[in-house]
Amino acid sequence: MDLKDQVSEVTPIIDYNVKKLCVKPYHNHKFGCPNWNKREGCPPKAKKFEDIVDMQKPIYCIWNKFDLGRHIEKMRVAHPKWSKYQLRCCLYWQGTARKQLKEAIERHKRFLGSIILTVPEAYGVNVTETMKRLGIELEWPPEKYAYQIALAGSPKRPCQP
Repeated sequence: MDLKDQVSEVTPIIDYNVKKLCVKPYHNHKFGCPNWNKREGCPPKAKKFEDIVDMQKPIYCIWNKFDLGRHIEKMRVAHPKWSKYQLRCCLYWQGTARKQLKEAIERHKRFLGSIILTVPEAYGVNVTETMKRLGIELEWPPEKYAYQIALAGSPKRPCQP
């Protein structure tokens, strides 16, 4: 698929074990993501996906495909002495990629529900397995392409007595 961004209806794979990835150590973050237990939309504060999104109504996946490989090569030319880690550092590309996702959401907004989650794994969605349902294999860690993924749907209405 050559589209930079796309929207498609999907049934998300719910697996609350994915929230544990937030506390998994990574480079320069021995306790995992610094947003853990700080941001409202981050674990453990984030609610369960099915508690906020109506699973009986269509759910849409919106994604952006960022050419990480091209970015790394561009950085290698500009900074030939940089390490592999410096060349792929998210500080230099993630803002652009997130902006592209935001633009994709705006372009496709007419299809979407009123709830749009740009970090679906925080709500217990296994993004890797959900994307497989759309025929997209995510690379971990990303080498050629990095995807930014959002899920959108209708809000779950409280039960009426």
